[in-house]
Amino acid sequence: MEERLQRGDAVVRSLNNGAPQPALERMRQEFPFLAGATQGYTLGDVWSRPGLDNRTRQLAAVAVFAARTAFMTIHAGYALNIGVSEEELKEVICMVTVAAGFPRAIAASQALSELFTERRAAPGKQP
Repeated sequence: MEERLQRGDAVVRSLNNGAPQPALERMRQEFPFLAGATQGYTLGDVWSRPGLDNRTRQLAAVAVFAARTAFMTIHAGYALNIGVSEEELKEVICMVTVAAGFPRAIAASQALSELFTERRAAPGKQP
């Protein structure tokens, strides 16, 4: 496996409790080039850079994705996995109102509420 793909896999597993990312694996089935680019460039080259710790990187990702796409819940889950609190994520959503507006912040808050509920209900999982 190419070094950057290995770094990308290591990033995902470090954030996802040792497991691969299901959304990336589904993408790999129909869009292998896009999955490879995501794993190699986004995760292997960019995400693995030493300039930010995982906690800061995940908080930034949650903020950006809350303003733009549904990937926010994936990154919010990763943030929770590495010790970011629900309260910190709620503060990020509050900040999204400034940069992206209330409709996107409200949508993000609803998605986070669902994620919190799922994680609280899962056996052995902490929110």
